[in-house]
Parts: sequence; structure tokens; C-alpha cells
Amino acid sequence: MFPVVFSTAQRKSAGFLNDYYDDEGWWALAWIGVYDLTHQRQYLQMAQSIFEDMTDGWDDKCSGGIWWSKERKYKNAIANELFLSVAAHLALRAKGNKQRARYLDWAQREWGWFEASGMINSSHLINDGLDAKCGNNHQTTWSYNQGVILGGLSELYRKTHDKDLLLEADAIAGAVISSTTLTDAQGILHDPCEPDCGGDGTQFKRIFVRNLASLYKIAPSPRYKAFVILNANSIWKGMQAQQYNIGTTWTAPYGAANASTQSSGADVLVSAVSMHVQ
Repeated sequence: MFPVVFSTAQRKSAGFLNDYYDDEGWWALAWIGVYDLTHQRQYLQMAQSIFEDMTDGWDDKCSGGIWWSKERKYKNAIANELFLSVAAHLALRAKGNKQRARYLDWAQREWGWFEASGMINSSHLINDGLDAKCGNNHQTTWSYNQGVILGGLSELYRKTHDKDLLLEADAIAGAVISSTTLTDAQGILHDPCEPDCGGDGTQFKRIFVRNLASLYKIAPSPRYKAFVILNANSIWKGMQAQQYNIGTTWTAPYGAANASTQSSGADVLVSAVSMHVQ
């Protein structure tokens, strides 16, 4: 499967590059994941190639950070979180001390900028991005923006063993779990777009849960485990024979199901099992 996707997808976007740095970051993380499974160098090398293109998005506007797109009109959370995560992942996997040190430098530079950017608000949730004056634009605190940063900080901790990274990750994770905007009264995760989240928004919650599970592997917390299992149980409760569909929302009335909602909910079930057996 991996070789087919690797070759076919490049017919549209050679080298998995396009006009959006966040798209590139997702591809880079995907190929790092494939490398971890297969140990085939071509996948790691592709992730490194994608990351090199992402570095071109960094400049001094707002004192640093990368742009969301190559039009250079918006600096936002997701592109920079992905940049951090890819750099941290590569710092653990690249061959040679010089390469690893370079990726570590990028990861630390990105985190230093992001932490000071103002995008992490007073509630310890991350807003969508920066305004024209380089301040927090106070736009939606999407669940996936809270998730990707957890994965990036987890990987950076694995490299540096800096406990402050885990403290920050725990503060963000805890803010989501206790949030009245991202969870309901029963503690089930929701995004503001529900029930009409489009083709990509239905993946947002999955991204948070998957990265919370990654943080749990490094820093096990009963609070993380209870939250994921609670959400998994709610999803399981809504799956009806014979189709066992998983809808956009993870509580009744659950909503319409499609490939995106199904894979998103299934990832939560897998995360719950992994945390239960750890």
C-alpha cells in the first residue's frame, strides 16, 4: 500500500509539496510514521525533503514562525505546530549527529517562538493564529490545534528530557479536558463546527485524541486515560449493528457517517485500547 500511495499521490503534488505549509507538514508526519513501520529510508528522506521546503516559510514577520501558505498572508497555529512536530520527529530519526542537531535547533527555535507568540491564551488553549499586528486573533480554539502541539512537545521531550515541555503539554491537555467550549457536560469532545464540519473538520477531534495518547506514553496520567476511554465508550454506544457507523459527533444524535467520521472515531477506539493495555 505505501509504495502505491508514495508514487500515485505525487502525480498531483510532486514531492508532496504545494502552496500550503500545513499540508506539507501532514505529509511529512505521515512519511515519518511509515518509516517507523518499514524502516525504509526513502520515506524518511521524503519527510526531510518536505521539511526543507517548510523552512522557506520562516521569516522575521512577527519575530519568526512560518506562514500558513506561500502567499505569506497569515501566520497561524497549525502550520507552526506541524513545523515543530516534524522537526522534533526528525531530530530523533535523522542519520548523523550534525543532521539531528540541525533539526533539534529548528524544533527549539520554533517552540521558543510559539510559546512567546501569544497564540496560547490565558485559558491555556490555542487560538487559530495571529492578526495583522502579530497578536492573538482570538479565533476558534479547534481541537486539532490543541492536539498537534502535544505530539510536538512529546517528541521534543524525548530528545531533550526537558520537563518544562511536559508541564506545558499537560497544561494544554488539561485545559481541553476541562474546557466548556471543547467538551460537553458529560466530558465528550466536540468542535464548534459540529454537526457540519466539512471534509477535514471531522478529523480534528481524532488528531487531539491521537496526540493525547502519544503524550500518555511518555507521561501516563489517569486523567488522560479516563478522558479517552470516556469518549471511546460514547462512540461505542452509538455504533449500531449491522453498519456500526460512527458519526460526526460522539454523543447522540451522532449525525451522518462517512469515511472521514468513521476513521476519526475508530482512531479513538484504538487509542483507548492502547492506553488501557499500557
